[in-house]
Amino acid sequence: MIRLFNVYYPVRTLILLAGEALIVWTSFLLGTVLQFREDSYIVLNFEGGYYKILLVTAFVLVCSHWFDLYDPARFDAKGELYFRLLLVPGLLALFLACTGFFFPKLMLGGSFLLGLIILTLALLGWRTAYYWLVQQPYLRERVYVLGTGERAQRVVQGLRQRGDLGVEVVGWTGNLSGLPTREESAAHMMEISHHRVHRVICAMPDRRGTLPVRELLELRLDGVKVEDATSWLEKMSGRIEVDNLYPSWLIFAEGFRFSAGFMMMRRTLSFFVSLMGLILVSPIIPFVILAIRLDSKGPVVYKQERVGRNNVPFFVYKFRTMRQDAEAKTGPVWAGQDDPRITRIGRFLRSSRLDEIPQLWNVLRGDMAFVGPRPERPEFVEWLTKEIPYYPVRHVVRPGVTGWAQVRYKYGNTVEDAKEKLQYDLFYIKNASLGLDILIMFQTVKTIVLRRGAQ
Repeated sequence: MIRLFNVYYPVRTLILLAGEALIVWTSFLLGTVLQFREDSYIVLNFEGGYYKILLVTAFVLVCSHWFDLYDPARFDAKGELYFRLLLVPGLLALFLACTGFFFPKLMLGGSFLLGLIILTLALLGWRTAYYWLVQQPYLRERVYVLGTGERAQRVVQGLRQRGDLGVEVVGWTGNLSGLPTREESAAHMMEISHHRVHRVICAMPDRRGTLPVRELLELRLDGVKVEDATSWLEKMSGRIEVDNLYPSWLIFAEGFRFSAGFMMMRRTLSFFVSLMGLILVSPIIPFVILAIRLDSKGPVVYKQERVGRNNVPFFVYKFRTMRQDAEAKTGPVWAGQDDPRITRIGRFLRSSRLDEIPQLWNVLRGDMAFVGPRPERPEFVEWLTKEIPYYPVRHVVRPGVTGWAQVRYKYGNTVEDAKEKLQYDLFYIKNASLGLDILIMFQTVKTIVLRRGAQ
């Protein structure tokens, strides 16, 4: 796996992305050469041909990303995948037709049509060849999982479900009822040597007196990679599991760096993104206010106490989406599916994320950042701190309008959902960077447009 923007991506996925970028670029370059022949040099170099092809390439890659064509979880549904793949040139054809109608000077004659035909055939051929190639056993890394119990089983299942990782689990200690002795663990080392593995993942719940240190060291010196399950699960899932997480791992692991310079740059980025966001959405704010006024009684904007950085409380602002007396009888509760407290216009505001617009003011004030863990209510924080280990860690940074948990996980209204989101928040806090913030902003646009995760 390769680390980009402090997030780990499978090499195979990056090869797929790079291959398709090259195919799109080459298809339209070839279409231009076939269309203009000897004049293609002039068209490409003096009429902005290269820049126009680059713009089309970026459009295709963004559309492919929005159709989840690089999502490993969607790779198994081959029929559906090829359908979504054909949607990309279809949408591109519509985009080019509209551009040619309104801005004919931006087009390169009939070269884009030729390029579109070449691209469609090339994409189908490339995807077919790619899926055949990645299934070949000689391109897979052989992995052995050393450990017992639920945690080791999660590692094994995760590896076997992620075909894009290019690994093959050749064996594991097994789901034993008790902890293995050191002699039993050493015996498994003989099995590891027999399988000629490339990597060993240690997922032992308790290593004291059971970890075969000498044998693992010998494997390490022989070129076999040895990794802890926590680190591998972090790379594989984009989250840090809190079950069986040792405090020493949090202390000695890389990351969790918050220098004054980084915090200042992060604050500057949040300020300008929020300011630009307010400017862009300002034309629709009067219509949102009018719709809320006509739909139900009560204030247009409501404020609610939340817990911020270093456990300092603040008031978050949102457009009202519920009845004015929504919690008069129940007290603080999470919103549920088809919640009767949500108004008609409120349901639309939530699904479109328009109810979050006033939170940009919280970002400008400094209560929140644009990217970070979502702020929670004090009542829930007190309860979840008792139920979920390491929950207070999420308060070391400013909460955000959007976050890693919001783009990677659905809306949650249970303790298990809160625990799952905490694991994504811990990953973000550990790997926080400006690059990761920009990546989350980009993913947030996709989440909003596709109306995912709202409730």
